[in-house]
Amino acid sequence: MRVIAALWCRNVKLFIRNRTQLILIFIMPFFYLYLISTIFESAFISNPENYVLSGIVIIVVFQTSLNIATSTIDDIVSGYMKEVLVSPVKRIQIAAGQILSSTTIATFQGIIILFIGYFIGLKYTHMMTPVFVIAFMIFVGLVFSAFGLFIATAVKNSQTFQIVSMAITTPITFLCGVYVPLSLLPNGLQFLALFNPMTYATAFFRTLSLEKMSFSVEELLEEQLAFKVSEFVITPQISMLIVLSFGLLFLFLSTIAFSKVDFSRMNRAKSQKDIFQQ
Repeated sequence: MRVIAALWCRNVKLFIRNRTQLILIFIMPFFYLYLISTIFESAFISNPENYVLSGIVIIVVFQTSLNIATSTIDDIVSGYMKEVLVSPVKRIQIAAGQILSSTTIATFQGIIILFIGYFIGLKYTHMMTPVFVIAFMIFVGLVFSAFGLFIATAVKNSQTFQIVSMAITTPITFLCGVYVPLSLLPNGLQFLALFNPMTYATAFFRTLSLEKMSFSVEELLEEQLAFKVSEFVITPQISMLIVLSFGLLFLFLSTIAFSKVDFSRMNRAKSQKDIFQQ
């Protein structure tokens, strides 16, 4: 536990010291809120501001969680990870420290946005709703931190990671209904969105955050919080099960991959200065 706590503390301190990132946390989500809320009005979404804000909260948690891959790559190429591995600690402890620190940071960002959102209209009528909302943010943070760690251990250098990360995160981000209503997408993209785990994470979080768990299936479909596939309806409860299955899968895969990866083969791409010196 001391190893996990040390890694957690280190990564959280690095985040807090990054003042530019902290400032952007306050600015960017609300820039997107006012930019795209009018798009959701055209999709006949009731209370589009809160609908969009709840989506932005969960996508920020997702993106921050996935950034554990970047920090892991940086630790590897800087030699820090090799120094840690020299010590008598298990790799699973290192993986746990990375995942938990990323989850903490992601949840903290989500809470900040929710707190500010309270003053612009995102309020809860039930006392337990904020508890469930934060619990789900922690859960999503764990799921996609594990997913990010799996990506980090699958690449060979930082340049490859940037390409792979963009190729994965871009479709996940724009095919989950946060920035563009799924009903406004072409039929082919709507079909692809059904294979996106963030589609279901977003739908469940919005249902939970907007306190619409008791809505009928017809109302959920109208609000794009449930999805109809042929005659089968994917309700928010089923969406939760899908995200849970995805999370358990990558928690298992990431720990296995991290335990077996050869860090000596994972190096950063050579800079122009390195090539010139050669």
